[in-house]
Amino acid sequence: MFLKFKIYTFYCIFGLGVLVASACYSPVAFSGVMLSGTRIILNADERNVSTVVSNVTDKDYAVQVWVNGQEDNNNALSPFIAMPALFRVRAGEEQVVRIIKTPGTLPLDRESVFYFNAQEIPIASKNDENALKVAIRTRVKFFYRPEKLATKPADAPGQLQWKLVNTASGSSLRVTNPSPYHITFIGIKAMDGNNAIELSDVAMVAPKSSQEYPLEHKVGAQKVDVEFSVINDYGGYSAPSKSIASF
Repeated sequence: MFLKFKIYTFYCIFGLGVLVASACYSPVAFSGVMLSGTRIILNADERNVSTVVSNVTDKDYAVQVWVNGQEDNNNALSPFIAMPALFRVRAGEEQVVRIIKTPGTLPLDRESVFYFNAQEIPIASKNDENALKVAIRTRVKFFYRPEKLATKPADAPGQLQWKLVNTASGSSLRVTNPSPYHITFIGIKAMDGNNAIELSDVAMVAPKSSQEYPLEHKVGAQKVDVEFSVINDYGGYSAPSKSIASF
């Protein structure tokens, strides 16, 4: 199954002029290029990992691919190379892209996160005069996982530690992740008595670190029940897990 993602860049071709607008979001466009998963994982004992780029339209596209960091800075040197870096994928066809680690040191006690980018480039023709073309950049998480980590990825959500924190503006829910894995939440629900506080689109929590999520109001109870679901290695959703957070 191929999934659609956010739009980061669009190109407008009108007459003989080309307007390029970077880092723009356009919710009405539909990507012609799709990836075979929502995340990519490279284990240290593997030479490379592959992903499939598919053209789901009836038109040809050129596609540029690369790996960069969370800050989305293409000037920073990445320890990974995507090959081929630039290719043409014909209508209804696929291209396998390999991601290879270059020499360099990354942490050995936790996984590292980068991002795989696939930028589609519409191929102009004589019939495109006065036509609007929209190009979409798909960006998915890419994890590099060292060998011999202390626990398994499936065990990481159960190791999370939750705590309530009062701030000047209200209360926050702090989660500490002692595991060596990044944890991405689908959603978090905190029960303040009979009042459910739903948190969505929350930031990923990195390995061996903490993350705070502001709550919509100051919590009156000394503890709250927490229910959460995470994304697993295959892009699926875990069954809801429960915990307790207290001050």
